[in-house]
Amino acid sequence: MKDSIHPEYFDTTVRCACGSEVQTRTTLKDLHVEICSKCHPFFTGKQKLMDTAGRIEKFKRKYAKVKSTASKQEETASPQ
Repeated sequence: MKDSIHPEYFDTTVRCACGSEVQTRTTLKDLHVEICSKCHPFFTGKQKLMDTAGRIEKFKRKYAKVKSTASKQEETASPQ
């Protein structure tokens, strides 16, 4: 390895706003984060899941009407 081109690594403690601390190595001396895996809703199981099936059905109904209307307009224009 070449000298003086690689960053210096430090043993660092990453501190979260919830009070959690994690030991790691990085090029920064101090790390403070707002959210971590111990307090994030996705990892704690408190995340609200949206009903995507209802949204998909609504989308299909909406564009099924547009498609059927377009095909009816083509039928009325083609007999000429």
